[in-house]
Amino acid sequence: MAKLQIAQDPVADELLSSDPFALLTGMLLDQQFPMERAFAGPAKIKDRFGSLDPAAIAAADPAEFADLCATPPAIHRYGRSMAGRVQEVARAVVDEYYGDASRIWTEATSGAQLLARLRALPGFGEQKAKIFTALVAKQLGVTPDGWTEVVGDYGKDGFRSVADVTDADSLQRVREFKKAAKAATKAESAARGR
Repeated sequence: MAKLQIAQDPVADELLSSDPFALLTGMLLDQQFPMERAFAGPAKIKDRFGSLDPAAIAAADPAEFADLCATPPAIHRYGRSMAGRVQEVARAVVDEYYGDASRIWTEATSGAQLLARLRALPGFGEQKAKIFTALVAKQLGVTPDGWTEVVGDYGKDGFRSVADVTDADSLQRVREFKKAAKAATKAESAARGR
């Protein structure tokens, strides 16, 4: 597997690089929370829970699992609700992919199928599914036919999303891109409101 540097932490990044469920969980947590902290979440879960095995996570007591995810430093700003979402994704991986998250992308026969598989996961909307498709294509070399068409701009060269984060510099450039895009949307919205 590729050597990822999304969390900017050697232990967390090693886990993301070696455990497909960790990478999927990091993407799940990447919303309304700093990207590198979201992708460090799986390492916190493994450290506290003792495993990132999807079957074990799916079977865990929901209240106890929520407690360990919400314990500071929490896996997410909404640690308890995201704990439930992590368990839902773990159940989907167990039920649909025999407990092997990598099968979601390694067995997809087209970009459209990969996107559809990701969209079917709890907590993965259209944009998150597109970004994750771009991430596995750009950083893991998983490039099913048509992947560039289904991900749109996320497939282009540049610094648009986590798919483009390969070091501290690229993380900063993605952050700047997102900030500029947010400001442009805000300005556009204000102009329409006049």
